[in-house]
Amino acid sequence: MLLEKQMKLADVIHHDYNLVPVINRFGIVLGFGDGSIESICNNKNIDIDFFLTILNAFHDPQLLDKEFLQSFSARLLIDYLRKTHNYYLAHKIPEIECLIVEMASESSDKKRSYELLQKFFEEYKNELIKHIDREETRVYPYVIELEEAIQNNSVSESLILRSNEYSITSYEEEHDNVEEKLTDLKNIIIKYLPPSKNQKNRFKLLKELTVLEKDLVDHARIEDLILVPKVELLEKSLTNN
Repeated sequence: MLLEKQMKLADVIHHDYNLVPVINRFGIVLGFGDGSIESICNNKNIDIDFFLTILNAFHDPQLLDKEFLQSFSARLLIDYLRKTHNYYLAHKIPEIECLIVEMASESSDKKRSYELLQKFFEEYKNELIKHIDREETRVYPYVIELEEAIQNNSVSESLILRSNEYSITSYEEEHDNVEEKLTDLKNIIIKYLPPSKNQKNRFKLLKELTVLEKDLVDHARIEDLILVPKVELLEKSLTNN
């Protein structure tokens, strides 16, 4: 189903609860009333077209409009991607960590198994943090500077050197598939973690890992299919100039 601006945002959430974190990234929190997508976006000064395109891309991957999303500024895309990073590090990762700790405390007789689970997740978390830090400190500032230089027709020699040394192609090559380890983690829980009487937290952990995994896949798809081609065009423009 294609989400459209005249729809009530509350109805959208009833239809697809998984869109709540995506909506939050635009500064819209629960308790927003009975307004339509258009009216809520207008009240919060949110680009309606961008909001709807992102929402539809998460609601149904087949609705990802690559050409249309590439028409938005790189700064707008990066602002959204940064808010996604914050959602992972400030909310989702701590939530999963708390679940693992709670499971370990309830299963003292299987302490060794849960220590291994905690260690595996800690390694994954550190890998994700490293990946995000590289994007936040190296890739995104470069992209914004590149776009502004092209728009203002004020390309510096240092930017040309940076583009030659580190193009977006280099970023593509080092763009790790950080969601792969989540599949391994899920398999540990499903196949190898010793059975316990209390399965409630185990089910909840599996659900939260699946939600994070899907979100990461969608996030990477926007970077690979939208941001990277857009930056390649900017770099081409830089070379021509």
